[in-house]
Amino acid sequence: MMKTLVQILALSLGLALAGQASAACYADYKAKKSSPLTLHYGVIQVPDGICGNSGAIKKNIAKRIKVGGWSLLNVVSVFGPEGLAQRQGSAGNYYLKF
Repeated sequence: MMKTLVQILALSLGLALAGQASAACYADYKAKKSSPLTLHYGVIQVPDGICGNSGAIKKNIAKRIKVGGWSLLNVVSVFGPEGLAQRQGSAGNYYLKF
């Protein structure tokens, strides 16, 4: 009985941790174009494998927005899905665009 309870608890903990590791993460960032000078604030989904690595997040965002002719100025923050709604209005057309 005790062994079964321990196994169930261990399995539950493992599933909970796996769910956290695969939880979506997002970043908000600022970018620019030089000619003419244009700025934008955007929100982008970050690949699961790099959510905790700020250097990798910056490189990933810079590469993705470069396609649109943008240069990354800075990453403002990294957050979970709970932060999306409050940023949608500010990001406008750049909400999950890239």
